[in-house]
Amino acid sequence: MLLMAFCLQSARSNEQTPTTASSADIFMQLKKLNVLGSVLYIAAHPDDENNGLLPYLAKEKLYRTGYLSLTRGDGGQNLIGPEQGIELGMIRTQELLAARRIDGAEQYFSRAYEFGFSKSSAEALRIWDHDKILSDVVWVIRQYQPDVIIKRFPPDARAGHGHHAASSILADEAFVAAADPKKFPEHFKYGVKPWQAKRIVWNAFNFGGNNTTSDDQMKIEVGGYNALLGKSYGEMGGEARSMHKSQGEGRPRRRGQITEFFAAIGGEPAKNDLMDGIVYDWKRLEDGARIETMINNIISNYKFEQPELSVPALVKLYQSIKSLPESKWRNKKLEETQTIIEACAALFTEATSNQENVVQGDRFNVNFFVNKRSKANASIKNIRLEGFDTSFSVALENNQNITFNKTLPVAENKNISQPYWLQYPLLEGSFDVRDQTLIGKAENDPPFHATFTVSIEGEDFIINRPVQYKVVDPVKGEVYQPVAVLPKVELNYVKENFVSLNGTPVKGLLHFKTNLRDTSSYSINPLYSRNWSVDNPSIKYAANSNLENYSVTTFTSATKDINTTEPATLTTKDGKYNGYTKVIAYDHIPTITYFPKAKANLVKLEIKTAGKNIGYIEGAGDKVPDALTAMGYNVTFLNEYNITEDNLKNYDAIVVGVRAYNIYEYLTNKNDVFNRYVENGGNLIVQYMKSNQVGLRKINVGPYPFSVSTGSRITEENAKVKFLMPDHPALNYPNKITDKDFEGWVQERSTYQVDQSDEHYEKLLAMNDTGEKESNGSLVIAKYGKGNFAYVSLVLFRQLPAGVPGAYRLMANLIGLPKNK
Repeated sequence: MLLMAFCLQSARSNEQTPTTASSADIFMQLKKLNVLGSVLYIAAHPDDENNGLLPYLAKEKLYRTGYLSLTRGDGGQNLIGPEQGIELGMIRTQELLAARRIDGAEQYFSRAYEFGFSKSSAEALRIWDHDKILSDVVWVIRQYQPDVIIKRFPPDARAGHGHHAASSILADEAFVAAADPKKFPEHFKYGVKPWQAKRIVWNAFNFGGNNTTSDDQMKIEVGGYNALLGKSYGEMGGEARSMHKSQGEGRPRRRGQITEFFAAIGGEPAKNDLMDGIVYDWKRLEDGARIETMINNIISNYKFEQPELSVPALVKLYQSIKSLPESKWRNKKLEETQTIIEACAALFTEATSNQENVVQGDRFNVNFFVNKRSKANASIKNIRLEGFDTSFSVALENNQNITFNKTLPVAENKNISQPYWLQYPLLEGSFDVRDQTLIGKAENDPPFHATFTVSIEGEDFIINRPVQYKVVDPVKGEVYQPVAVLPKVELNYVKENFVSLNGTPVKGLLHFKTNLRDTSSYSINPLYSRNWSVDNPSIKYAANSNLENYSVTTFTSATKDINTTEPATLTTKDGKYNGYTKVIAYDHIPTITYFPKAKANLVKLEIKTAGKNIGYIEGAGDKVPDALTAMGYNVTFLNEYNITEDNLKNYDAIVVGVRAYNIYEYLTNKNDVFNRYVENGGNLIVQYMKSNQVGLRKINVGPYPFSVSTGSRITEENAKVKFLMPDHPALNYPNKITDKDFEGWVQERSTYQVDQSDEHYEKLLAMNDTGEKESNGSLVIAKYGKGNFAYVSLVLFRQLPAGVPGAYRLMANLIGLPKNK
């Protein structure tokens, strides 16, 4: 059977390339018109969703399917680049959206910030602010109106993570609260109403050595094959899961039976199916039987080779649905029907620019393009964008392009492309979002929308398209990316940390950039604490001068306090501009543009170092080399080809980045080379490993055997540190390590600690989270020949970029461990 492909552009924004749909895809969407049921899946993080279940619900059962992830995954580790914190959260947001484009579900978020691993739901709910995040979950439920809520985790220790358990607790509470008009009544002024889902169930699991399934739970087989799509739901799930690239979550395309288990939690229990007792066809709406008959006739008469023959009947269906009383499902089915009409008519509309960025108050070029690649009866009536209106009417001939360019002004007050959840500073455990209508949204709406009014079979359809940057890359071909709106002026420091070593003044390099030449002049003020003095308190720039300027401000420490860092910020005198443009680009997601504040850490550091030359093997999301350079070391990056006995002789110490042993199998293969380097007097420092495996192979690391535990970590960044071996060189040479060196730490103390080790390993520190047993695997060192091997699960990789002085001093001691006699 011939399948004809037409463009089916999704209503979701910022997709890199317009999606396409075959006639089979259109046929499946026609069948979905008869389904008026919805499911909302709730969990804590990106990658918590069940990637095998979501495509089954969305593309087999054809339910409207959504995933609410409470967090954006900000607190994890990045396997593909250096981004951490909110930047990692933005990457994982786009990875979730990429996964949803594969499995057919929708994506939602709360305001919760993933602050790192949490061992208890009580801690998570306290830091997040229980009522605030419960309000968010209730808001999403009231907007989405799911028939069934599915939660991924139980509310107890079986969840394996405090965030997981907290997501379960909030889902249970929101199931009840969403239906209570006394709960969060402030929602109602925005048009939502109380909503009672029919039931909430728990999707039990068997992974991570934890089997929570049982025979008395409802079972559903979800591994079936979809002949229209040519894939099983396990295959789609593997593809969707593999979009979580920053987490190293690549998965196989599964084939064969996949059984999911569901336990009744609240509402009317289901016996055989998630939708038991729920009317989820057109009987749900008044006069719906007539609509269902029309849809069935369209399906019966659908021609795979000529989808355009269905357009007249689809337009009549659209008109009939529009005549129904206003409701959530009426509006949803109108939207779906229009999308199908556009696809059957083979109508392609787009608005693109050859400018990747535009500037407030400037102008930008837009190309409008329309093509109807079928014999459907259609005409273009007008195109509108930012006050521009074509006001013409042109019949659309078969496969004839209509295209023209227009240069349009950008408003002076056009909002820059800052993600809405970053508009205000991050709170302790949540984002500060002050517009209720934005809560739950996955991302910003595009800054520019072109509106095409197209008449099809006499009915006017309003088609909205985001203006996208479009370019033909010689390698990638045609590429679409979001258009970003930039401020007129940018300013920042060129480094995250300016380190004053032993009281010496430090030169802070300031960067000023004008994105739009005009007659303005700007006064830039460095803002700093009274603990520092500067020689250049105010700098003036003219916007009509060079587009980029640099200025040096010398910061001098005015105190001997060595255990503090002070933020230095920049702002124009009027306070209007206080940040700069940062771009994050990876091939699997759209380009991300955001605007961090102009800020740097001023680090006062009294430190001694021993050794000069460092060999460094980069790990996941690694910013440690910058800190080593700031400390005065010469840093050389090592790889598989220059890790040789002769080459390693050039280095006083070798430092291995976080999770490098889990990423690079060649490190295991080179263990004998490393051991001989240590034996001859070198110091090898291995930062944390996530597990004892690299792929399917056991890691071989260190001169003596040891293993790490995924469950052994200290999540309280202020946990008391006990010195078990206070006289050990690592705590005394060349710097005396004291309790003050563990002040000011961020996010956590230690992760993936040593749990079993050979007797040669010495354990220097002990610590524990509140109410837990003390552990001593955060810093273990073994002497081997003339040198030393150290495994460090202390999260120095977070502390050094944050400018924590104690982390610098401890790293200097590990590098400078004295040779053994």
